[in-house]
Amino acid sequence: MTYKIGLLGLGTVGTGTVQILQDKALRHPLLQELEIYRVGVRSLDKPRSVVLPEAMLTTDLDDIVSDRAVDIVVELIGGLEPARSLILKAISHGKHVVTANKAVISRYGPEIFDAANEKGVYVMLEAAVGGGIPVIQPLKQSLGANRITSVFGIVNGTTNYILTRMRFEGADFDAVLADAQRLGYAEADPTADVDGLDAADKIAILASLAFGGRIKLEDVFCEGIKKVSAADIAYAEKLGFVIKLLGVARRVESDGETDRLSVRVHPTLVPLAHPLASINGVYNAILIEGEPLGQVMFFGPGAGAGPTASAVVADILNVAAVLKTETEPIPHPLISCNHQHYCPIAPMADLVTRFYARFLTKDSAGVIGYLGTCFGNNGVSLESVVQTGMRDGLAEIVVVTHDVREGNFSAALSEISQLDAIASIPSVLRVL
Repeated sequence: MTYKIGLLGLGTVGTGTVQILQDKALRHPLLQELEIYRVGVRSLDKPRSVVLPEAMLTTDLDDIVSDRAVDIVVELIGGLEPARSLILKAISHGKHVVTANKAVISRYGPEIFDAANEKGVYVMLEAAVGGGIPVIQPLKQSLGANRITSVFGIVNGTTNYILTRMRFEGADFDAVLADAQRLGYAEADPTADVDGLDAADKIAILASLAFGGRIKLEDVFCEGIKKVSAADIAYAEKLGFVIKLLGVARRVESDGETDRLSVRVHPTLVPLAHPLASINGVYNAILIEGEPLGQVMFFGPGAGAGPTASAVVADILNVAAVLKTETEPIPHPLISCNHQHYCPIAPMADLVTRFYARFLTKDSAGVIGYLGTCFGNNGVSLESVVQTGMRDGLAEIVVVTHDVREGNFSAALSEISQLDAIASIPSVLRVL
């Protein structure tokens, strides 16, 4: 039997997907049963690096998702609209959907999966997180026997590239960002990447799968890397850390219970001995902890035509394999998403973690003592206090705390900021 594919979008990932589907040699034999049937593009006249029959191409994407002959719709146009509407229309016409669109899934996942479950079709999204790294299906299948306690890692290649260059070159954020844009590693509008929004979409998806519940994107704490300076990266290195933008989802205890989650994105000081510390450039890595497995890490290229198309075609194969063997129109429990409830999210004030803070102070006696008193008054224990020297006529002091409740640490900073001796608090970062 042949399964007909309606492809929406022939950009970088769409082109990579077509190349895999056209070159079936030495790949999975089920590829022989997949047929590119129709391809939706923005312009029929644009030069392309893949050869497709002219009759296969169309600018009418709505016509593809409603075409009775199409079995699987592959959405690779990106953005929120018309992607969301096209996915829902495909589902309403009984089409299975494969997508790489993390923004649509993180925001409209409940609506999309409710519609898919009602219609008895699949929505697959391996390519939405981590590019070519297989992490979505492992969370659904291979790790299904585990009670997951945390999912965290580097899920945005652009910010990892910027922070890597800042570390090894000693350059500041603005200079590296401009160069990354020139080289094509960062978008002309880098907001989604550098403000952590892209990573928030991805950690919301991973948290939903890992903990079996829906995540409201607005509940995900999000802080980007714009305030990370070359000075912070240098001090972190001296203290035995490297700074990475992490997406983190963990079970946290509350009144003896473990059903609340902490879901967040922020720059983090990672110990140099930690596996994530050595992930550099545009690469991604996702670390999953659970019982009885322990710890496992998925590492690889987080974007690009080949890696992302690899994940897209893997999802198409999964759908085709189930269709080939399925006798009942009931969604397969290991590839569908059926959870209905929303996971309760703990407020950031309740987060318990270590902190790094950098202070610029007037060069006067007793400043470190004042800092210690304010921290002590708020239940904050200090692991290290280092006066690093002078900057612009001000003394620079760096502190690292022991584990502390974020609300207590914030209260201490509020008190410290009122001290006459404190000129500014340029950096506050969490420590893994």
